[in-house]
Amino acid sequence: MNLFADALAWITDGSHWGGPTGIDHRIVQHLLVTFAAVAIAAVVALPLGILIGHTGRGRLVVVALAGAVRAVPTLGLLTLLGLALGIGLTAPLLALVALAFPSLLAGAYAGVEAADRGAVDAARAVGMSEWQLVTRVEIPLGADVLLGGVRAATLQVVATATLAAYISDTGLGRYLFAGLKSRHYDEMLAGALLVAALALLLDLTMAALQRASRPSTRKVPS
Repeated sequence: MNLFADALAWITDGSHWGGPTGIDHRIVQHLLVTFAAVAIAAVVALPLGILIGHTGRGRLVVVALAGAVRAVPTLGLLTLLGLALGIGLTAPLLALVALAFPSLLAGAYAGVEAADRGAVDAARAVGMSEWQLVTRVEIPLGADVLLGGVRAATLQVVATATLAAYISDTGLGRYLFAGLKSRHYDEMLAGALLVAALALLLDLTMAALQRASRPSTRKVPS
């Protein structure tokens, strides 16, 4: 209990805020790394997942590949990339992109596949093109599931982004590594609490976006 109180005291200490090593700066760094990794992964994973869900082709191959990527330990991949690319943010960013990719891919194709087939057939019957089917019917109907994939990927990345500090001076993970090295366990626990709070905030935000997408699933665009 004393350690928990010490960690809260460390967070609320004004000397730990402001400047390039302050908590506020580390939070911004952590969020930027998280959003960058998810965005980069989404550029490939979302269109590919939507294409698979719409056509039903290549699903087994891509899903197997995504599963293989998911099975690779992020710390091991980060270490290999760090040895190949050196100190800096490039290696952890690539490792986090690989972590985000499977959830984004699965959410995209599952969301499109979850679209009501009756609504899709009706839209095709009235003359909609394949592009219109995807953008005006399947994606709106599957938005809830698709955003679920984005939500899962974001939570995985924001929690694992602490590893970025393993080979770069970036993010909230710096407090964990610095606290462990110096045996300042209040700093280490404070870093963990900050990451947990940030993950909870992002989860609540993504949950709200999912709820906002649900009313559109009850209507088929005309």
